[in-house]
Amino acid sequence: MEFWNTGWWWPTATVPLSMSPKLAGNIFVAEDGSLLFGYWREFKEWAATADGPAVAGASEGSDRWSNPVPRPRQIFAIGLNYIDHAAESNMTLPDEPMVFTKFASSLCDPISRVELPDDNGVDWEAEIVAVIGVGGRAISEEDAWGHVAGLTLGQDISERNSQLAGSLPQFSLGKSFAGFAPVGPKIVTPDEFEDMNDISFGCTVNGEEVQTGQTRDMIFSTPAIISRLSQVVEFYPGDLIFTGTPPGVVMGRNPKRYLTDGDELTSRADLIGELRQQFYSKKTAKL
Repeated sequence: MEFWNTGWWWPTATVPLSMSPKLAGNIFVAEDGSLLFGYWREFKEWAATADGPAVAGASEGSDRWSNPVPRPRQIFAIGLNYIDHAAESNMTLPDEPMVFTKFASSLCDPISRVELPDDNGVDWEAEIVAVIGVGGRAISEEDAWGHVAGLTLGQDISERNSQLAGSLPQFSLGKSFAGFAPVGPKIVTPDEFEDMNDISFGCTVNGEEVQTGQTRDMIFSTPAIISRLSQVVEFYPGDLIFTGTPPGVVMGRNPKRYLTDGDELTSRADLIGELRQQFYSKKTAKL
């Protein structure tokens, strides 16, 4: 199954999200996608038998999709989760997942315009994002995929000057400017992938490929991340986990070429689709 902001898509039906969560004939409806995750088990049982024609909603490939998880209770992110990215960042490999957060106010739609901060060292980080469907604590690695509603695509956009300012890095602040967390365009359930542990993704800037990666190269797999984090925190339905970025970020390049006014960042992932962000300066915004 594939979840878009206005419905769940699969070959025979679309589920519009327009009312409080409930079954309505052959349609499972909710006020928005965030509410649906709280009924994940019920939804999966319904979806296994649902059949019928497609109903109202934007067509697949539309530019009108919004962030499919607009109000997560928690957003986790994993740093240095690819060996080559750790090397280009001149940092040692972590023994445990390096965890930080992105604040919810940084979330934005799959297609958006992003204002560049004054202190501009804005970098890209394409990532596969896990969406929690069933919450809990102390989740075993073997059971972890059963807690995942699906996978989507995200950009962990980062302003490096803010991130690395001071004696201790400010990862969460440097990565949480407005529009710095585009997510979407849809959520794809793990069973739809040929191999849920090996998904191809990457990004381009103005058409030039700058990142490409495979999730099989992660130091800590998605199940390992979920298991380790759940020994400390409780997961809630709809939580997001940015699972890490492959090499190719500006911070690892010489010379460095950060995002500037007019740049377009396009990210893509197998089955999930594309994100498109266009960047502009405050000066341009006033014109």
